[in-house]
Amino acid sequence: METYQFPDVTKLAIPFFVVAILLEVWLVRTGRAKGEFETRDTLTSLMMGTGNVAAGILLGIVSFSALMWVWQFRFFDLGVSVWTCIAAFLIDDLRYYVYHRIAHRCRWVWAEHVNHHSSQHYNLSTALRQSWTGLFTGMFVLQVPLVLLGFHPAVIAFVYGFNLVYQFWIHTETIGRMWNWVEFIFNTPSHHRVHHATNPRYLDANYAGTLIIWDRMFGTFVEELEEDLPRYGIVKNIGTFNPVKVAFHEWIGMFKDAFSPGLTIGQRLRYLFMPPGWSHDGSRDTSETLKAAYVRRNPAEAGKPGLPGQKIEAAE
Repeated sequence: METYQFPDVTKLAIPFFVVAILLEVWLVRTGRAKGEFETRDTLTSLMMGTGNVAAGILLGIVSFSALMWVWQFRFFDLGVSVWTCIAAFLIDDLRYYVYHRIAHRCRWVWAEHVNHHSSQHYNLSTALRQSWTGLFTGMFVLQVPLVLLGFHPAVIAFVYGFNLVYQFWIHTETIGRMWNWVEFIFNTPSHHRVHHATNPRYLDANYAGTLIIWDRMFGTFVEELEEDLPRYGIVKNIGTFNPVKVAFHEWIGMFKDAFSPGLTIGQRLRYLFMPPGWSHDGSRDTSETLKAAYVRRNPAEAGKPGLPGQKIEAAE
């Protein structure tokens, strides 16, 4: 069976990550750039990043082995070339968009992704606040179509590393809007600030990894507005800097809900797989109810990007 050896792009980029974070801290602390750092929050993000690397070393072999097993059933073998890697990067970037959208709309996957959104600050260290439990969601199955199409699992892992490295620099407030053509094609700090915001209009928007064109194509793009600057965190902030609690709090809350007494099997399953905020009695807020409530308070905003129109709002 074919084996390919590629450098681990994310590990090679670690020195760049460290230097960039230190530079941003200096720029912010000296008043040369916009942004905010909180020492405990930054340390939590760094510990989450370290845990993610450790989890990848310990558990990454499971998903890779599964994809290697699928490789024997491939329809094509595209081999390895520059063009193969470019094609793999583009298709895998679309795969990432699909994964990311699922991660915000299915609580099972949100349980591992929520920790990345748990910081109430937005700086380069936030990019390192990554999951320890990604394997358990089973979302690596989204890479199966790529393998069947003939992209070797090692090629997929290689190009995905570039996607992750790209996403590092967009976690910052020090960079404002960029040239129009860049903002139109690529994910940028402005676009990703929207994604991390809890403002109602910004919820469930801008899922892109590298190319923002996916959001533009599939109707999930929302532009950052000066009159509604992003507020970061999650809808219900967890109020802790303990990395273990950050990593597992949503898993604990989800299973506590799913195994509450007096529920039907359907209700238990919905607590696992419906969007975050779903509850069997409607007592909690989802992104839809938060958006509708915002429009009720601000009717002039109805129908603007990220917000429901009058008819949808009235039906809530």
